[in-house]
Amino acid sequence: MDEIRGAGRTCAAGARIATFCFAVALALSPVSAAAQPAATPLHAALEETPGASGDVRAFYRARDHRPIWIRGGRLGREADTLLRLLESAELDGLRPNRYRPRAVAEAIAAARSGSPEALARAEMLLSRRLTDYVRDMRRPPRRTAMIYAERDLRTARPRARAVLAAAAAAAPSLQSYLDSVGWMHPFYGRVRAALATSRSSEQQRILRLNLERLKALPADSPQRYILVDAAGARLWMFENGRAHGTMRVVVGRITDQTPMIAGRIRHAVLNPYWNVPPDLVPSRIAPNVLSRGVGWLRGKGYQVLSDWSNTPRVVPANAVDWRAAAAGQQELRVRQLPGPENAMGRIKFMFPNDLGVYLHDTPERGLLREAARQYSAGCVRVEDAARLGRWLFGRNLRAANRSPEQYVALPEPVPVYITYLTAAPEGQRIVFRRDVYGRDGGHGAAMASRNARR
Repeated sequence: MDEIRGAGRTCAAGARIATFCFAVALALSPVSAAAQPAATPLHAALEETPGASGDVRAFYRARDHRPIWIRGGRLGREADTLLRLLESAELDGLRPNRYRPRAVAEAIAAARSGSPEALARAEMLLSRRLTDYVRDMRRPPRRTAMIYAERDLRTARPRARAVLAAAAAAAPSLQSYLDSVGWMHPFYGRVRAALATSRSSEQQRILRLNLERLKALPADSPQRYILVDAAGARLWMFENGRAHGTMRVVVGRITDQTPMIAGRIRHAVLNPYWNVPPDLVPSRIAPNVLSRGVGWLRGKGYQVLSDWSNTPRVVPANAVDWRAAAAGQQELRVRQLPGPENAMGRIKFMFPNDLGVYLHDTPERGLLREAARQYSAGCVRVEDAARLGRWLFGRNLRAANRSPEQYVALPEPVPVYITYLTAAPEGQRIVFRRDVYGRDGGHGAAMASRNARR
């Protein structure tokens, strides 16, 4: 108890300061928590620190004022890591001076003296600066190329209490949480680290662009979601902030770019039709009928329909003016029946959006073996639709019979984010990918996907 009495003697007179000092001294005591009185370590600092938000105060009160930065009566190296992040906030597109890093450095130095009062003040200042920094990083960007099919999928600034709760939950790995910038998407910290060490101005520009794209993605979310990277032509399944599997995909060609879009997968369709977009009929369908006859149409499982209603009638193929269709003078509705030739494969995964984009199976397996996989008309063709279906639904998806368009509702909709990462982690390194859509030069923000359908 001599250590406690000594700490008490360093405090100024006065009831409130005495309470403060005794509380902090308790944090330094080797006495077990169960044997300690009801007084709490940071009570006085919490009440006297100017500028502490109600959320910060509520966080510490809810945990009996137990610290997150102080362990064993010492300030951990996590404090220095946070200081380095604040000093380099320019990498995140923020102004370091907003976080007053010099004052933070001074508070850390004072706390290293072991003074209970200095420790408590450092604890409060570090928590306040962490909440400011995280909330600024998670602020929805003013301008983003991401299209939100459902507005609540936009990034949102967390409350200060939530920021501190996440940091406390990271213990005893708070250091790893800070090193990895754990409140952002798992790719963010590694791209940021690459920017910090890059000496190439062009690489720095590309890395900054991709950090902004990563800010539009989920951060430390416990919820399941799918991430599709159109630049790398790859899909990930994320759960509890970690990737639980990945697969190749085929995405839109340069003329039919897959957009950066966020939505929720709400149902799957087994034995799907493929409704051929009208402007593809002159280039893909009509020329083959003219050169190979209407037998080609039947062999591929195509039908010509009377209209776009839900109950169209089938039009005999030999009753169509295919020359007019090839010349674009006659618009036709053509659909492909379920089967081995169907462009949708056996299943498609639907998320409502105005661009007609979705994920689906594919019979064209050879394209998935290509290094560059931008071949579709805008939709995302997945390498292993059966595995994706099991992950989404928790079971194998099988059609009940041969009937087309069998809908299977997903009990809990799963978000899907389609982005475009030209600099991203791959294995143990950061790779720079070819800007196939030309978006890194500032020309892709308009998101060319008006023709995204397959």
